[in-house]
Amino acid sequence: MKYSQATDYALHAMLNLVIAAPDKPVGVALLAEKLGVSQTYLSKMMTKLVKAGLIQSVSGANGGYRLRRNQEDISFLDIIHAIEGTASMFECSLDHGSECLIQQVVVEAEQQLEQFLRSKKIFDLAQQAKQMKAE
Repeated sequence: MKYSQATDYALHAMLNLVIAAPDKPVGVALLAEKLGVSQTYLSKMMTKLVKAGLIQSVSGANGGYRLRRNQEDISFLDIIHAIEGTASMFECSLDHGSECLIQQVVVEAEQQLEQFLRSKKIFDLAQQAKQMKAE
């Protein structure tokens, strides 16, 4: 399975927002510089995160993006769904319906992956990153 590069950037951007200051806006220029990506491309990812209700856009001279939801509640799955959507990764091409044994295995695997990604919080990763910097 492979997620898009956009998801990679979104996960890193969210981590940077949590590390920087969850209640203070961080400019897209600073985020883009840290990630080594164009501001235009990153802005598209940030717009998706805004639409998903994970972050909010703050206008003005000191504007940028800041978290909208509690930082301790934002999971990897929330971010992935904001960028990739929630569609199933596998659809049986043959018309077997829910009785397709192959689809049953893949759906179960997806459910386990989603459960794992739901349990991984971006806040916990930020704490690890801060601890690594302190050492």
